[in-house]
Amino acid sequence: MRIKVDYELCDGLGQCALVAPEVFALDDDEQLVVAPDPAPELAGKVAAAVRACPVRAISVEGA
Repeated sequence: MRIKVDYELCDGLGQCALVAPEVFALDDDEQLVVAPDPAPELAGKVAAAVRACPVRAISVEGA
């Protein structure tokens, strides 16, 4: 699974980090950080994080 983030859209609201903290986090500057190679068993949480993003900044390929 490959996670793509449109950083032009991302507002750093952190909804994805609440849903899938194993994959998404906000750094000290509230910039989204994504785990480079999340485990396949986290695909459900990643999908939920994509749905939780209020600005639709996250997409997944190969899920």
